[in-house]
Order: sequence, then structure tokens, then C-alpha cells
Amino acid sequence: MTGQRRIRLFLDSNVLTGGIVSPWGLDKATLSLCAAKVCRLVLAEVVRDEVEENLLLHGERLPALNADQLIEDYRHLIELTNPEIIPYPDRDLVRLNRRLIRHTADVPVLMSAMASKPDWLLTHNTKHFTHAVAQRTSLRIATPAEFFRALSALFR
Repeated sequence: MTGQRRIRLFLDSNVLTGGIVSPWGLDKATLSLCAAKVCRLVLAEVVRDEVEENLLLHGERLPALNADQLIEDYRHLIELTNPEIIPYPDRDLVRLNRRLIRHTADVPVLMSAMASKPDWLLTHNTKHFTHAVAQRTSLRIATPAEFFRALSALFR
């Protein structure tokens, strides 16, 4: 897609982890769009660390060969997508913006997303990343299903 700006997708850890561990589905399709360079993966360090922790926990429940393959698949994904890395937000910034989202653990993720100004923030955590949060932060927050519905509308 030379010359055209790619859609920048900030993925929450549940979408990224789901896309890596699931054999198919919209999470995996989202990662495929990033791997094919149709979309640009925006990867916050706070999300990356959570995903790596989740993968290690998931890998502990798998046979050794499968766990090794899971980690290799993750490394390959990072290599293919060449993500835009967003550093951890400043602790004071996180503390000062605690009011923006209900769950304290999500504040660094939200601050990272706001700093990166993605086209979309994709998450399954609609309990915390609500419409009100989207309005307060000017972020376009959606599930992968909502994102794909919006994407398909471009072709109608």
C-alpha cells in the first residue's frame, strides 16, 4: 500500500492475545490485516508486557512443543507487523487521568492509546472501555466485530 496511509489499530491485550492463541476469528483476522500491512499495528509497551505475561501463562497449560510454537508465532507476528511502539505513559499522567476510565489497571493502556492517536482502539473490554470513555478521550473504541462491520461498509 505504498503512498496510502494505513489504518492505525491500537489493540488491547485481549484482542492481541486472542489473535495469537485462537485458531481463527476476528482477533486473528485483525492481526492478519496488520501482518499483510493493510493496517498498522500500534503496540503500547504496557499492552505488550501484558500479552507476553498472558502467553507465558497460557503456554504453561500446553505441551512443551505447543508452548514453544506459541512463543515463536508471537515473535513472528511482531516481526511481520513491525508495530509502532508506544512507550509507557508517565506515572503522574496516569495518576492525573485516573477519572477517565473505571478500572485503574486500564488507565496506562488508555493513556498510551491517547498518546498514539490511533484510528481505532480495538478491545473486547466494553465494560471498561465504554462509549463514555470514547467520548471523554476522543478515541474511536470498538470491538473487532464493530471494526469489521465499519470496514465492510466502505465497500458497499
